[in-house]
Amino acid sequence: MGKKLSSNYLDFIPCYKPELKHEIDSDGNVTIFKENKGVFYFITQKLLKKPRVSQIHLDEMGSFVWPLIDGKNTVADIATLVKEHFGEKAEPLYDRLLKYMDMLENCGFIVFTNKN
Repeated sequence: MGKKLSSNYLDFIPCYKPELKHEIDSDGNVTIFKENKGVFYFITQKLLKKPRVSQIHLDEMGSFVWPLIDGKNTVADIATLVKEHFGEKAEPLYDRLLKYMDMLENCGFIVFTNKN
């Protein structure tokens, strides 16, 4: 995060990777589908019967945030919308949102660009 880009984190624009498939059900719940590639995954798929594609089910707040990660909204924009939608339930807003974005980035689900 901060090591890669030197500007304010709230000015970053997150975007989910286009090759990453996701689904939004009728209740607004998001499921991300991540294909498990590589030798290690191949071995565990064969020996331990692990799935080729993992399903990651997002919670209520994650499902709200995911569609906002569109390559247009900054992290600050998303924080404002989360605050409007969830109110006090979102607190501590910035700590939670920044940690969530960091987790998504570390899992390889999203990338960031600068606002400029």
